[in-house]
Order: sequence, then structure tokens, then C-alpha cells
Amino acid sequence: MGLFKSRKSYYIYDPNTLSYERVYLSFKDRVFVAVRHLSMGIVIAVVIYFTFTRFFDSPMEAQLRKENHLLQTQYEVLSLRMNESFSILNEIQQRDENLYRAIFQVESIPEAIRKAGVGGANRYEHLMTLSNPDLVVATTQKMDILKRQLYVQSNSLEELVNIGKTQEERLKCIPAIQPIANKELKRMASGYGMRIHPIYRIPKFHSGMDFSAPIGTDIYATGNGVVVFSGWKQNYGICITVDHGFGYQTLYGHMSKADARVGQKVTRGEVIGYVGNTGLSTGPHLHYEVIVRGRHDDPSKYYFMDLSPEEYEQMIQLAENHGQVMD
Repeated sequence: MGLFKSRKSYYIYDPNTLSYERVYLSFKDRVFVAVRHLSMGIVIAVVIYFTFTRFFDSPMEAQLRKENHLLQTQYEVLSLRMNESFSILNEIQQRDENLYRAIFQVESIPEAIRKAGVGGANRYEHLMTLSNPDLVVATTQKMDILKRQLYVQSNSLEELVNIGKTQEERLKCIPAIQPIANKELKRMASGYGMRIHPIYRIPKFHSGMDFSAPIGTDIYATGNGVVVFSGWKQNYGICITVDHGFGYQTLYGHMSKADARVGQKVTRGEVIGYVGNTGLSTGPHLHYEVIVRGRHDDPSKYYFMDLSPEEYEQMIQLAENHGQVMD
């Protein structure tokens, strides 16, 4: 006998009668058949589901994956742009430190402050749960460091701007010419630095620059200022000290006569005394010093308004003479 189904009816072949006879299933058989069909459907559905979830993204997953990829790309681009920003900022910092602050004679900003980072070991802990946390943390850290360094640089430039507003008055006061008429540069005796002392015959630091000239030669104030000392000073003989403000002072020693009194305001190019041979000196000359914020500086750096670039270069070479000084 063979059993076959026609829609919802079941038939069985009877060889004796050579015909099909309808079979009526019991309720139990009907439930079994339904459960079997349902189970097969569930198995097929599960297989299809796992196949699609493993090898195919849902529309939402595809969108999220696309957004994550785009976000990672943006972080990478942002990181590269910040590297470029660091490079530009470094150039500005170098120019600030070595040019602007040098011109204005402003104290340097310590490297530890300029290049300060950001502290806190757990500062970025909340970012570690994100996708690709290393890239996100590194980029965020760069941004924080860049923000801090930009803040320091902004304050520095603001300080220089404020100084620049007073630069016109400052330029009038900064020592910027030679203290005696020396256009031909023939009156240089010795420059700034270690020299052989003319009396003690030992190496000694020479804190100024000597100009040989006949007694009575005019001595000029090298910048606007106020006379804060005029009189006799040990080793310097008759001497004048001018306070120019902005941290600058100049000293003129071994004069034959001082022609300015304490408290007197003087202007650049004004005669304040005359070359002499007073104090600890081996011949008529002017000893000239530039003091910046209490420290001696090389006077040869302060003749930029008096000489052409070629003359200035020649004067620098002459100032490097390591012979004997005259005081």
C-alpha cells in the first residue's frame, strides 16, 4: 500500500480493490503532522536567520558600520591636521622666543611652560570603552595639549602687543648709538668680554667697551633717560649713570668732566660729559657699559641706529679684539 496526500486529505492504495481509499487521521496524528511541519519551518527559519546575520548586515548595522568607518577616518584626518597645527605653533613659538622677545628684551618663557602637557592618569579613561579607543585617546590628548600651548602663546603675544604699544617711547630710550663720534670706527680700543687687564696683567672680564679719544671729546647720551649718578666712582673716576627705563641703564666712565647732574633728563645725542683719564685708566678714553635688568650686556649690540649694516659688521669684528683694555 502507498499513502499519498491530496491537499488536506490522505489516501491509501488497496491492491485488492486496485483503488485508493480515503484515510481519516486521528486528532493525535493531525497534531503530530502539524508539529512536524512547524518544527521544520522553525529550523529552516533559524538557519536562514543565522546565515543572513553572519554574512549580511541589517540596514541599521550597515548604517552604523558606515558611520563608524567615517568617524574613524575623521579622527585620522583630525590627528594629521593637529600635527600640522603643532608644526605651525612650534614655528610661532620659536619666532616669539628668538625674535620678538629678543627685540623687545623680554624675558623668555620657560620651556616647561611653553611645552606643558596635560596631567591625570585617568583623564581619558571614559574614552577607553569607545570603538578604536587608542586613536580617540591619542587625538583627544593632542587636542588638549594644543589648546594649552595655544593659551600660553596667546598670552605671550598679548604681552608683546602691549609692549609694542609703548615701543615708540621705548625706542627713544633704548641705547642705540655710539657714545662718542666714531663714524670711521677708528676709536675702538677694546670690546666686551675676557681681556688682559692693563695693570694687573691677568685675564679679567671687561664689562663694557673702551673708546680711545683725546681729552675733552664730547660724550653723548645713547638714549633718552634720567641721570641717576654723576660724580666720582672707584676705578671709573668721574662717571655718569643714566637710567633709560624699560630695564636699561648706561654708564660712562673716566670722564674729564661730567656735564649732567643727578635727576636731569637727557635725550639721545645730548652731550653729558667729556672724555678724560680719571680713575683706574692707562690713557684718555671712554669706558662705556650697557646694563639690562641689572646685568651687563655687550654694548656692541646697541649701535643699530648709528651704523649701516656693513659698518656694524666691521664694528663687531673690531670689538672682538682680545688685546689689552685701557681700564
